[in-house]
Amino acid sequence: MYKNFDEVVAAVKLKETERSVAIAGAHDAPVIEAALRAEQQDIAVPIFVGNAGRIREILRSFDRNPSDYNIIDASENTEAQVAVELVKDSSANVLMKGLIETRDMLHPVVAKENNLRTGKLMSHVVFFSNVPNYHKLLVTTDGGMVMYPSLEEKVGIIENAVDAMLRMGYKLPKVAVLAAIEKVNPRMKATVEAAELKRMNQEGLIQHCIVEGPLSYDVAMDKAIAHHKGVDCQYCGDFDALIVPDIDAGNILGKCLIVTAKAEMGGVIMGAKVPIVLTSRGSSAEEKFFSMAVASLMAGKNI
Repeated sequence: MYKNFDEVVAAVKLKETERSVAIAGAHDAPVIEAALRAEQQDIAVPIFVGNAGRIREILRSFDRNPSDYNIIDASENTEAQVAVELVKDSSANVLMKGLIETRDMLHPVVAKENNLRTGKLMSHVVFFSNVPNYHKLLVTTDGGMVMYPSLEEKVGIIENAVDAMLRMGYKLPKVAVLAAIEKVNPRMKATVEAAELKRMNQEGLIQHCIVEGPLSYDVAMDKAIAHHKGVDCQYCGDFDALIVPDIDAGNILGKCLIVTAKAEMGGVIMGAKVPIVLTSRGSSAEEKFFSMAVASLMAGKNI
């Protein structure tokens, strides 16, 4: 549906829903740079939570007046909980990880007393733009959170990816479940589970999308290769999302796309009551901005 992140940004600007992002551990230059860009482009209003002195110092380095921003001073032990409280009282509808450990960010998210869980699996959904020889945004999941998913967890991973895309305006996302080959081999778990996921989709147990598999990466991504291999699947070369077998495959695929193919990425954690921007602490300001744009487009929408 979207060709690139510019189209995502344009779609966010058309939304009437206010987007506020609570950033835990906001005392980090790339995070603040991304947040300022999001504010400037009318993507989201940032709420900075963390070391207030450092946050003000960074804002001044970008020629901004700290008094123009909502800054909440919080210690390293409390910043994630403070950000979560902002979501709980509806001051923010997106959470974002700044200069903070992932486990510390997620701890208050999964805490029962904060009531941010939905009962669903939480998984990482990544959007890639400018993938060479591909004509639109490409989703991959899960290369960052669920390590070695069971069949049941793969159902949750698909549902989260589909939920993310439906929130962004997709109508019937096309999902390819990847494996090394296109035929079911009882000795290859990924092929068996891919076929089962396709069956579940055909029987209405996985809804609001089209699921095909097992498919190898080359077949899923290139219609001519699929035809040459004799794979009868009309969606090859036009899938919206790729479901990887495990975190190793997803991590390797993602880094190949970013480092070698020079694709751009933006990712969110799905499965909680609000989208969570959970980029690496070492990721660029641009990646953080794209992730904020994707999350902001989802914010405030329920399926």
